[in-house]
Amino acid sequence: MDKWIQYLNEARDQRPQPEPTPFKSKAQKQYKSLRRKNDIYSSTAGHKNLKSGAPFDNKTKRAGTDNLRFEEVDPESFEKKSDLHPKFWMAGRLKPRISKRLMKIVQGFIDGLDMPAPIDIEDIVLTGSLANYNWSKYSDVDLHVVVDFTKIDFNRRLVKKLFDEARMRWNELHNITIHGHEVEIYVEDINEVHKSSGIYSIVNDDWVRQPVEGQVDFDYATARKKADAIETEVNMIEKFADGKPRAALKSVERLKAKIRRVRRAGLNSPEQEYSAENIAFKILRREHTLDKLNNMKYDAYDRILSMDE
Repeated sequence: MDKWIQYLNEARDQRPQPEPTPFKSKAQKQYKSLRRKNDIYSSTAGHKNLKSGAPFDNKTKRAGTDNLRFEEVDPESFEKKSDLHPKFWMAGRLKPRISKRLMKIVQGFIDGLDMPAPIDIEDIVLTGSLANYNWSKYSDVDLHVVVDFTKIDFNRRLVKKLFDEARMRWNELHNITIHGHEVEIYVEDINEVHKSSGIYSIVNDDWVRQPVEGQVDFDYATARKKADAIETEVNMIEKFADGKPRAALKSVERLKAKIRRVRRAGLNSPEQEYSAENIAFKILRREHTLDKLNNMKYDAYDRILSMDE
């Protein structure tokens, strides 16, 4: 048990805290790097090297992308298409070249874990909108690695936490795309019930659950209202986060739990992916509200443990 806790702590310590950004092009990444470098002039006391001066002695807000408004979320992006994504699928099967590349990505992820014990992969599945008819330019390649947690340790919660830390670190460090769609890795227990109408086994090259064609009705207006309500709560927490970090951390944790609970309820409903709750979650993710919430959590935690001179 101690070795797992040690590995978990090491993984958490090494995890970077990048600034959330929707930018993907090479030039835009360079601009992001420059903004990060310029943060030394807009952080408390300026440079870490005090010999170079301290232009500010109070808390200042980081320059970044949180306050910028990008393209509005298009309701049509949630609608069903008449076909699966043509660059990924052919005659209802995942194209072999993509399948091989995704398996190589997973193997690289597993090899990079440097785990104290070998990991047996039960399956690798593609799910989400790219394994369905509701794909769009916003879709991620949701790549799920299926593992029997009990083969690693009897404490499933600890193993899940371990893998969550590892896959979050991997997703933050890498920007791998397949035909313009970013790859996101998840690790799930073999006993976990996956709520999705489209699940494809890459290992077996066959559908676990094949999506159904046809149009569906979804309530975008309700989803938008739910997302706006969450965004309002995030903005309210942000207003007192600097002065009351403990209260902010508690509020962030409560709100994150609420978001998870609401989305789970939507996925368990008859509408599943098309429920207002799940679409609201996607709106929050596309508008980077979830990134903002996570950064507020990290900032509050840092303030709580920091000491003034």
